[in-house]
Amino acid sequence: MQSFGAPIAPHGLTSRQKAAIIVRLVLNEGIDLPLHSLPASVQTDLADEIANMRYIDGNTLQGVIEEFLMEIEQFGLSFPGGIDEAMRLLGDHLSPEAAAAIRARFGGERGGDPWATLSELPPDRMTELLLAESPEIAAVALSKLPSPIAATILGRMPGPEARRIAFAISRTAEVPPAAVTRIGRALADRINSAPEPAFELAPETRMGAILDVAPAATREDVLQGLRETDAELAEKVRQAVFTFADIPDRLDERDVPALTRAIEQTKLITAMAGADGRTGPAVEYILANMSQRMANQIRDEINERDAPGAEEAEAAMSEVIGAIRNMEAAGEIKLRKPSKTA
Repeated sequence: MQSFGAPIAPHGLTSRQKAAIIVRLVLNEGIDLPLHSLPASVQTDLADEIANMRYIDGNTLQGVIEEFLMEIEQFGLSFPGGIDEAMRLLGDHLSPEAAAAIRARFGGERGGDPWATLSELPPDRMTELLLAESPEIAAVALSKLPSPIAATILGRMPGPEARRIAFAISRTAEVPPAAVTRIGRALADRINSAPEPAFELAPETRMGAILDVAPAATREDVLQGLRETDAELAEKVRQAVFTFADIPDRLDERDVPALTRAIEQTKLITAMAGADGRTGPAVEYILANMSQRMANQIRDEINERDAPGAEEAEAAMSEVIGAIRNMEAAGEIKLRKPSKTA
């Protein structure tokens, strides 16, 4: 039987040793302790004590636990002051809907710094917000934000608006501090009162993803209907759509080998065998960017099999596009932007 050495007696344990026992017990129960938040020196001392500890008998363990519980009973519990601190404490434990409702209700504590909140916004969102304001309001905002952030926002604005705002900055010297605070609070309130978006992606992107795998006839019918009712939206959707015929335009040649690994070869061969004059260039593009041995093998299999029906070929092409989209979503590849439109 394995020897654990002599048990450590209940008396004579240091505070560090008792802490090591409690930490070992809690970790043994599978509870995640935020030890990383402790000072580095404390973490080091704790690791040293755990490394030096040996076998603890039941009586000693019970005594340490009872002492620990008695000490806990002597402590109170403090709560964060204000809704801003409460939101930071709860963090990701709140649902997006609840967090949005709280932000809309309180709009941030009056004692908080609205500019800190605004500086954390994505540049695109802040640019959109300031373009809806007068040049004078935007000038005050850019003057209060950190210079790198302000420069990024200004660079994303159309030239005329950017010049007007830049000129207005020269007239902000006499703006009283109270007015600056009110401007910051009003901008933060606008952000906090904005409804939480139900979808992360833009409508045209979501429509494009659906049309990616829709039958070609359905896709063209929908796009034609959009062209007749909203030509601008139709063009955005067409830019978002990615079909088998778009592979040479959108898929980098270096990513073709990854595609051949991500899709079942029989599906790829079916898609290629069903290509027509419109999708044929995609077949040649794929074959040209894989190893010559594999390309010859696939050509032989395409020639040996019967041509698939239109429905079977279209389904196989949709699976190829689905595999590419999955690789894009996983960050394994990055599709090029379309260089042509239909």
